[in-house]
Amino acid sequence: MLEFMDFEERKVTLEFKENETAGHVLAICRMDGKYLLTDHKVRGVEFSGGKVEPEETLEEAVRREVFEETGASIGTLKYVGYYTVHDAKPFTKAVYFADVNDIFFKCDYLETMGPLMFESIDEVPDEKRSMLLEDDCIRYLYEMSIDDAFFAK
Repeated sequence: MLEFMDFEERKVTLEFKENETAGHVLAICRMDGKYLLTDHKVRGVEFSGGKVEPEETLEEAVRREVFEETGASIGTLKYVGYYTVHDAKPFTKAVYFADVNDIFFKCDYLETMGPLMFESIDEVPDEKRSMLLEDDCIRYLYEMSIDDAFFAK
């Protein structure tokens, strides 16, 4: 287990084992060697993710959230692990690497302004960056994805 502190000084633990009870998902997506991010209307540019709906599997939640926020159709998924933010009400996010097949234009991306593609998250302008891209745990997962064989083509 790895430990981090988030932007609100809460302890975050990251584990690389199964967790079917996570209430949230996070997807680190790539297509054609670039990272797919979304532009959240409040927080800014970040990876897609969100809450798992009742009766939904984690994989279904990842596919739905990525499509809702970016219009992307996911091909292959790789479960990475999960992280827990230890707060008064702790919450857990299952993390996936996802290979994007296609991106479709949508008239409404719900709480986001749609998809953005970057070769690196370091290319995201400071004024547009979500605080989540600065989170040490998410940064660690992003850095893991850079050399992960899952994305090797």
